Amino acid sequence: MPAENLTRAEARERAAVVDVRSYDVALDLTTGDTTFGTTTVVRFDATPGSSTFVDLIAPRVHDVVLNGRHLDVAEVVADSRIALADLAAENELRVVAEGAYMNTGEGLHRFVDPVDGEVYLYSQFEVADSRRVFAVFEQPDLKATFSFAVTAPAHWTVVSNSPTPEPLLITAEESPVARWSFAPTPRISSYITAIVAGPYHRVDDELTSSDGRVIPLGVLCRASLAEHLDPENILDITRAGFAFYEKAFDMPYPFAKYDQIFVPEFNAGAMENAGAVTFLENYVFRSKVPEATVERRAVTILHELAHMWFGDLVTMRWWDDLWLNESFAEYASTLAAAEATRWTQSWTTFSSLEKSWAYRQDQLPSTHPIVADINDLEDVEVNFDGITYAKGASVLKQLVAWVGQEEFFAGVRAYFAKHAWGNTELRDLLVELEATSGRDLAPWSAVWLEQAGVTLLRPEIEVDDEGTITSFTVRQEVPKDHPVQRPHRLAVGGYDLVEAPDGSTRLERVVRVELDVEGKKTAVPELVGRPRPDLVLVNDDDLAYAKIRLDEHSLAVATTNLHSFSDSLPRTLVWGAAWDMTRDGELSAREFVDLVLANIAHETDSSVVLVLLRQLALTVDLYVAPEHRSEVSARTANRLVELARAAESGSDAQLQFIKAFAARATTEDQLDAVAALVDGSTELPGLSVDTDLRWELLTSLVAGGRAGLTDIDRQLTQDPTATGERAAAAARAAIPTPEAKAEAWAAVVDREDLANAVQTSTIAGLSRVHDRGLLVPFVEPYFAGLEEVWTSRTNEMAQNIVIGLYPTQLAGTQGSHGVDVLARTDEWLSDLGDRHPALRRLVIENRDGVRRAIAAQERDRG
Repeated sequence: MPAENLTRAEARERAAVVDVRSYDVALDLTTGDTTFGTTTVVRFDATPGSSTFVDLIAPRVHDVVLNGRHLDVAEVVADSRIALADLAAENELRVVAEGAYMNTGEGLHRFVDPVDGEVYLYSQFEVADSRRVFAVFEQPDLKATFSFAVTAPAHWTVVSNSPTPEPLLITAEESPVARWSFAPTPRISSYITAIVAGPYHRVDDELTSSDGRVIPLGVLCRASLAEHLDPENILDITRAGFAFYEKAFDMPYPFAKYDQIFVPEFNAGAMENAGAVTFLENYVFRSKVPEATVERRAVTILHELAHMWFGDLVTMRWWDDLWLNESFAEYASTLAAAEATRWTQSWTTFSSLEKSWAYRQDQLPSTHPIVADINDLEDVEVNFDGITYAKGASVLKQLVAWVGQEEFFAGVRAYFAKHAWGNTELRDLLVELEATSGRDLAPWSAVWLEQAGVTLLRPEIEVDDEGTITSFTVRQEVPKDHPVQRPHRLAVGGYDLVEAPDGSTRLERVVRVELDVEGKKTAVPELVGRPRPDLVLVNDDDLAYAKIRLDEHSLAVATTNLHSFSDSLPRTLVWGAAWDMTRDGELSAREFVDLVLANIAHETDSSVVLVLLRQLALTVDLYVAPEHRSEVSARTANRLVELARAAESGSDAQLQFIKAFAARATTEDQLDAVAALVDGSTELPGLSVDTDLRWELLTSLVAGGRAGLTDIDRQLTQDPTATGERAAAAARAAIPTPEAKAEAWAAVVDREDLANAVQTSTIAGLSRVHDRGLLVPFVEPYFAGLEEVWTSRTNEMAQNIVIGLYPTQLAGTQGSHGVDVLARTDEWLSDLGDRHPALRRLVIENRDGVRRAIAAQERDRG
């Protein structure tokens, strides 16, 4: 929304004339269900006589007082800004307003628990939504101290960045009210401040920091979820993270306490508010979840804790360097998980989950350098992507391999010591890393951080008649649009099939060569004269950021012996190469399906299984040629239920396979099998059909036309919770009738009353169809309404619609059901022109998914 935008140039201009000292923010959370009272006092220095503006998004502004002068509200308040003119050297600004509660997961989000009717609030301010709660200079380089005073119902818990004080009782009437006055924070950016309020259940603990301070710890969730909270596990991971980071960074935890709050209807995984981290409530497990989800929570906990140093203590100057925050936290959290927790295989998870995300993002037309060019707030809102997180972390991992881990962390320690409580740019970090490593990082930065695209590495092997290697070369292929030859620090591994003591055949590594690969071709003389291994793996140990291919002989060995690897990481690298070949049209979709179905039962890593099942679903739904899809889909579902029945009783694999089967069940026999699990006439040993799994099975029956509104309402009566309401919304939208789809569409697009989490669930249900013809009526309304959605909704809500309702499922070479998605998209892009660059980027990314699907279908057909 242009009226709420802020450009980098404007931020630089404002930072040149303003130096903020402190904020005193008073919030009254007792004024009603839609708005709250907000009073801000800002003290700041400025260039005398200069003019600037302060940010505020509020339905009503009552008073603006600058240095004792009451300003004309009608004159100075416009859109998201309050104009400030004729500033003094020292200034005090007082703004009194009414803020609006949000149901979008932005600003101050308000949620009513359907279980007990209690109200829960939490703030989400990144990128620029603290201005929805108080008047603020909303940019990361204008740091200040923040003192919050909160008036709220006396039975609530109130959490902010500083330790929670004893509340002062204001009224002791029928509904007692109290005030919490928090001590000032250290100098921090506004986007990491936080207010969380409501009758949250709280578990307290503490730890001793490396400097001897006792750090209070808190774990909080809604009262109705308290029985499902597992604070011991959460606190164990937190303690491990504290010990790991304080040693690695040689700096004690920088804040006074550490609360972790699981909040409802959260848009992301978590948010690194200083000392008051908020998490997606799905991380409170009320039903059995795959081990992959438990690991994901652990890594997320460690990710947010790393931000306390990298992001909160030392903060980017502007959003160009968002990657510095996120990439570092991704790298550090995976390292901490691998070295300080039970998830010692976390680098396997990183390769399977994070790097596949990065490779996918880096091959889109919208790919960008890790150091992105962020012109304004709209640019950054769509930049929380696989480049900023996963590619950046992958590149940092490669940098560590190149300069050495000890040298890398020595540079990081110097960086924290020099820039604590300040703002930095990329060069500030590189200076310290150059000093500790002795390497000139400017050339490395130029090709890795300042250029986009991912290269592809192929082994070229020649052998003599005896099978001895006579020549071994790694060839680097660069994408046409980003022809950058990069240096890679990587390992080439050779694996042979050997007989294990138990009589089984194993793929064991027999040779490993670590080297620098640079340019179009790099010879590997260390392998010349050796017998050719059965399988050769370029980028063994996953040190480099690059797509890889297997030579023809290695691919054949891998296809029949994928389960034979002793370690999970090399197996995952082969999986990744096969998936990438499928996406690139070098391996047919049906070959990939066969590879997964034949080998996934042997996969030991839960996160890898999770990723493979997602890739399998995408392949069947989009990459298999349409004329083969029905048969492949049915065969896939049949195989998945076979795998579930054959899996170990109560195992992680059993749960994942049955969930995947339910999502794919389409034939009468398959739906019968789902129905039998729901009504209990069939049981799988060790499988508990708990609340969440029951919803998944029921939705499978709904999408197949075997259950309807009565069944959904009955299940919601059994589960009248927020999670149940979201599941019911998805199930209603999955009903396979034009009327149900039209109602779901209207709820998401035409009306604006859905909360963010319910909106997301409804979109997922609407898109769940066996007959894709049900989606055809919404193609034209989608394109006709895009600009209105983009300009009238908040960014999170708009992105959900733009991405979630794009007609990807109608991708087909001749047009599916008479719809040529590519042509219609191109027509819309042509009409849009240069308006709304961020919206244009999202649609172009959607389009590329269809283009790739059509190419894969052609390969599968051939």
